[in-house]
Amino acid sequence: MSKFTTPEQFSAVAKANIETLIALANSNVARVERLSALNINTARAALEDGVAATKTLLAVKNPQDIAGLQASLAQPMMDKAVAYARSVYEIAAEAQQEVAKLFEAQVAELNKNVNSALEQAAKAAPAGSEPVFAAIKSSMEAANSLYDNASKAVKQASEVAEANIAAATEATVKAVSSKKAA
Repeated sequence: MSKFTTPEQFSAVAKANIETLIALANSNVARVERLSALNINTARAALEDGVAATKTLLAVKNPQDIAGLQASLAQPMMDKAVAYARSVYEIAAEAQQEVAKLFEAQVAELNKNVNSALEQAAKAAPAGSEPVFAAIKSSMEAANSLYDNASKAVKQASEVAEANIAAATEATVKAVSSKKAA
């Protein structure tokens, strides 16, 4: 949409786009590193917990103790599973927020370039073409308003989903805790 009058302008836009892609790639690599570390630590902890639980179960002398032991082993595993799910969700949410910020920056830059190109074209246009440019600008404003409203709706939906996940997690923990107490 924008008109490049010099190779330097084209180069600057290309450089900005490459920098955005590099930032996105670095962000994704960081998220993969965090997720990998989380998975390795979770696997290590699960192995250690499994070994400890097996040793505890092997040390039990009568069948009645097994039932009580099973409940005491289930709660820590549930707590760790909930913590793991929360951590994964946090990593994913951070990635989504970062991509949204980059996208918003790109949209803002595009809007700036389109408005600049429209202003230049309006200056060079013949007399009487003002209504055409006014209509184009009005359409651009409507599109930007629609984008802003959609962005707000997505953010609100994300917040609601996050609250629902937190509530479901809490309900699951309470349910497991109440079964343990019973």
